[in-house]
Amino acid sequence: MISEAVRMLLSYTRKYRLKIFLSAVFMLLSSGLNVIPPYLFKAVVDDVLISKNIFMLNIMCACVVAIFGAKAVTMYLQRYFMNEAGQGVVMDIRNTLYNHMMRMKLGTIYASRTGEFMSRITGDASTLQNIVTTTFIDLMFNLLTFIGMFAFIIYINWKLTCLIIIVLPFVGILLSYAGKKLRAAGHNVQEHLADITATAQEAFSAVRVVRSFANEDEELERFRAAGQGNYDALLKAVSVQGVLAGVIEVFLIFSLSVVFWFGGRSVIDGELTPGDLVSFTGYIAFMVQPIRSIMNQMSIIQTGIASAERICEILNVPAENDTHSEKHITIKGSLKFQHVSFSYDKGEILHDVNFTVNAGGKIAIVGPTGAGKSTIADLIPRFYEPSEGKILVDDVDISQFGLKDLRRQIGIVPQECILMRGTIAFNIAYGLGDIDMAKVKEAAEIADISAFIESLPDGYESIVGERGVTLSGGQRQRIAIARAVIRDPRILILDEATSSLDTVSEHAVQKALNQAMNGRTSIIIAHRLSTIKNADTIYVLKDGRFIENGTHDELISLGGVYSELYGNL
Repeated sequence: MISEAVRMLLSYTRKYRLKIFLSAVFMLLSSGLNVIPPYLFKAVVDDVLISKNIFMLNIMCACVVAIFGAKAVTMYLQRYFMNEAGQGVVMDIRNTLYNHMMRMKLGTIYASRTGEFMSRITGDASTLQNIVTTTFIDLMFNLLTFIGMFAFIIYINWKLTCLIIIVLPFVGILLSYAGKKLRAAGHNVQEHLADITATAQEAFSAVRVVRSFANEDEELERFRAAGQGNYDALLKAVSVQGVLAGVIEVFLIFSLSVVFWFGGRSVIDGELTPGDLVSFTGYIAFMVQPIRSIMNQMSIIQTGIASAERICEILNVPAENDTHSEKHITIKGSLKFQHVSFSYDKGEILHDVNFTVNAGGKIAIVGPTGAGKSTIADLIPRFYEPSEGKILVDDVDISQFGLKDLRRQIGIVPQECILMRGTIAFNIAYGLGDIDMAKVKEAAEIADISAFIESLPDGYESIVGERGVTLSGGQRQRIAIARAVIRDPRILILDEATSSLDTVSEHAVQKALNQAMNGRTSIIIAHRLSTIKNADTIYVLKDGRFIENGTHDELISLGGVYSELYGNL
């Protein structure tokens, strides 16, 4: 039965069928030409050496040159067409894999290591690239060469061939056993390689934390341990491959010795010519190399199948449910939670949450760390789906909206602002395609960051470092505000947008936020209560439930949890 991984690979070859067909044609020609030279040994011995025929010697030498010249041309064309198809297949797989990863549920992404995903896109895809562009070609070439040579030895003497056939079942059993062992070893190698990638990715992503705790030596030990695991797995794979290849070669050499013994007796008895025996044993000797190569290529292909299986594992992970992606919407911005509950695998986070925000209104949600505030923010753009209840925008269940249309009309300013490597203009206009500088500058004005940007030598074309490390926290946060408002979203979500800033930066960012919220439905998730005094309604969340709500003054006079939190500032 064809495995899912092989079916996946085959499905991507359809659009390249013509190139694969042409490669197969030239492969047949090339392998056919590769089979002919040993048969010329018969003519050399019987018609040249024994007969002392100079003319035939000249013909034989010219034929050898012509055969190998034609073989070089056909091999080039075979590899060219197969590489063109193979590179295309792997590019399509890599693009599909990346696209699927970008659309997987956030819970799945957060529960996995970033390095694992990177290993699938780089390591596993590169292994497949080697398989379909080089190894597969060599395997098919050697298989066809072996089949052609086997056909010739049957033609030369079927009795001697029967001796070879006796050995072949043992070789087949060994190859089947080898395939299982090599696939397991290949899977183990790829798993350890992924661990190396993940370990390095984590360390470089958190390099500030590593440095601040002077933990470089411990991280090096983690990396060494991962590398040692990969080293041990590689040695085991090489050991398995070497032992099996050696055993198979011994079988073949033994069969060659037996054939030469019986063939020699046949020549002495006059049943074979010397040329027949030389040609037959020449084929047997030449068959050792294709079989040895087949063994090596099977090892690589088993590793490739293991990589394909790892890719299939990712492609089988459910993506976000977006069944209405073609439906275009324009929202006004009213928002309503109706009996919304949400659970992660570890337990319930929200329970029976209810609130309403009119279009253009402003609410704040406060509470201790872990209460579920950010989860509410994540539910609105459908990063997660509620376990129970409904979320309505303009009195329509958000599950009826296409994800892209919904999210394009929701602006989010997160606590940790991640900027992409590129220009400031690119980061502000991120996701809009073509950069409209008028809109970029307008968004920068609203975010109160335009003066700073224009003071830079390259202005809006200034390059920010990876993750925006060349900017201060307040500057990154105001660029994030500009990025959120450039789409003119109807709903604006501020998820702890100032909690990590110092007092001076917070004041500048808060001024920008107030401008950004003007005329938009705003949901403020806050830990610092000083930022939410002017909200229409403040909801206090504790253990996934709303326990208080009202204006700032009403909650202070109530003397409850909010009043206590505010008093502790």
